Parts: sequence; structure tokens; C-alpha cells
Amino acid sequence: MSTWQIREIKAEDNQQVKDLIRSVLVELGVPKVGTAYEDKALDDMTNTYRGEREAYFVVEEDSKIIGGAGIAPLKGLEDSVAELQKMYFLPEARGRGVGLEMMNKCLDFAKQNAFKKCYIETLPYMKSARKLYDKSGFAPIEKPIGNTGHYNCTVFLTKDL
Repeated sequence: MSTWQIREIKAEDNQQVKDLIRSVLVELGVPKVGTAYEDKALDDMTNTYRGEREAYFVVEEDSKIIGGAGIAPLKGLEDSVAELQKMYFLPEARGRGVGLEMMNKCLDFAKQNAFKKCYIETLPYMKSARKLYDKSGFAPIEKPIGNTGHYNCTVFLTKDL
């Protein structure tokens, strides 16, 4: 039985989530400019994901946030395309099925909110994340769609919902 649970973010989670995302990005050697590292959204994730058809989920274990992922309308294609956003896990969450369960939670949310596709941007060296995306049925596309502002991301994937 798992000792972790997935739930929606609460205001008291904001600092832990911000610190988690930044620490994982630093661990992976991700550029700080043109990526999620510099997003103003990290300062108040609860408020960022307050709108319609968007949510941010966290993985909590022993009162500690060990991962998270967001799903929201893709800017520029809001009606039909959801974007998987800011999906990061601490080392202790990896290899335990947490990512797959989180992915399913986000994709289910997107389907329930009438999105037709899901979009992800990532980096080529994020190999574990790319394995998860592949396992979840995402396929690469040639160029970015929508307007994420993450100009340093060079891998683009979509999945029909």
C-alpha cells in the first residue's frame, strides 16, 4: 500500500511546491531563463491554478510535498488543448509509480473538462520524464504550439484525449 496521496494544492503548500520545482530544475541542470524556473506563477501556485478548467495536484507523503503537476488550457489554443505543466518529483518520489498515477490524474481532469488534446514541452535530457510521456501515449511533434513562453524547451509532445 502506498504511503502517499495525490490531492489538489492548498495555499499552505505554495512555498514547498516552489522550492521543490526549483530544486528539481537545478538538480537536472535546467537553464534558469526561458524555463519554468523563472515563472512568476511559482510564487503563488494556488492562485495560478484557480481558474476554470485548470488544477494543480500535489503528491503528499508524511506531511511533505514530494511532487506535483498542473493541467491548464494551453495559451492560444484554450478551447481544445490542455497543457501538462510543472510536473516535477523529488528523488524519493521517483521509481514508485507516482508519476504515472499523477499523469493519469491530470489526463482524467483534462478529459472531464472537454479538452481534445494534451500538450507537453520538455528538454531532451529529461529522460525519465520522456519515458513517462511515451508510456502515457504522447507522441513528438516538430514544433511548439500555443504560447508557453518557455523558449528553451526543445521537445514538444501531444496526445489525443
